[in-house]
Amino acid sequence: MQLMLFRTAPYILHGFNPSPYSVKMRAILRHRRLPFVWDAIGNPRDIAVAANLPPVIPILRFPDGRLMNDSTPLAYALEHEHPGERSIIPDDSAHAYLSDLLEDFGDEWVTKMMFHYRWYYAADRAFAQTWIITSRNPVMAEAERRAGMQAFNDRQVGRMTLVGCTEQNRPVIEESYRFVLDTLDRHVRKIPFLFGSRPSLADFGLFGQLQILSVDPTPMAEMRERAADVYCWLLRLDDASGVEGAWIDPKAPLPGTLTALLRHCGETYLPFLAANTRALQEGSEEVALDIMGRPYAQAPFRYQGKCHDALRRKLAALPGDVRRRLDPVLEQTGCIRYLA
Repeated sequence: MQLMLFRTAPYILHGFNPSPYSVKMRAILRHRRLPFVWDAIGNPRDIAVAANLPPVIPILRFPDGRLMNDSTPLAYALEHEHPGERSIIPDDSAHAYLSDLLEDFGDEWVTKMMFHYRWYYAADRAFAQTWIITSRNPVMAEAERRAGMQAFNDRQVGRMTLVGCTEQNRPVIEESYRFVLDTLDRHVRKIPFLFGSRPSLADFGLFGQLQILSVDPTPMAEMRERAADVYCWLLRLDDASGVEGAWIDPKAPLPGTLTALLRHCGETYLPFLAANTRALQEGSEEVALDIMGRPYAQAPFRYQGKCHDALRRKLAALPGDVRRRLDPVLEQTGCIRYLA
């Protein structure tokens, strides 16, 4: 791999195009104008395993050789490494918390939409097999290619119940997808990004999952028909290195569309997180609740328990003056009961 064009060692992002968290981190690096190499051939999980990291992608190699994965800690690590350089964290602490909340909503709830559409519908399963295997090796021998496609399909379809992508949950997941599309479509017609004319961490959290949904056949067709402005927004956000922009005024009321997204988070993701936490604490084998008036059930997830704890701790750590501005928003959107 030639790195000679860089004055100093660049970042190296080990991921691949069908991975929502990989394209999320790639878009963040592009927006922040941080020199990096996109290493997208082979199996990036092997790099994580060799480094004794959890087997999740992408993996970011820092210029000093450190390896790290998990997109949210990675985004904050880049904030630490490059403070004040095209930050994706809103300057206002209340807005920064709301951005973190919506990023988590994207990473952990909208990902259910991505996984559902990719592995539920036959056309999407067929396309995903091709996209994923050719991303690893575009000239794989035919027999190996067919075996790899089938093995990956079987593995992912076998995980659908575990992550909540079941026939029972399908109406909730698909209705939530349509709500996100409709609301975000109205928003980006008036405001370029969620918190102003520059992208935040929340934008990139939604981007990662929605970018995949904009490629897989079934959700892509619905997005283009229902929310063409969202589709175009994703194209812009994929490389926002030319975007300057400003944050919205923290003294002004939040845009109605942003409030609607937060309210939807308070009606879907946060009740699920709270139920998941209870199930983990009680040792239950099932998370069961009603979401949007429909039954929803899945196995509890320890990682999402950590996400819930992180959101609650971060809220509790905010100073009083920030809470006095933030809590009414969380109350209005039905979020605070799951976070305080």
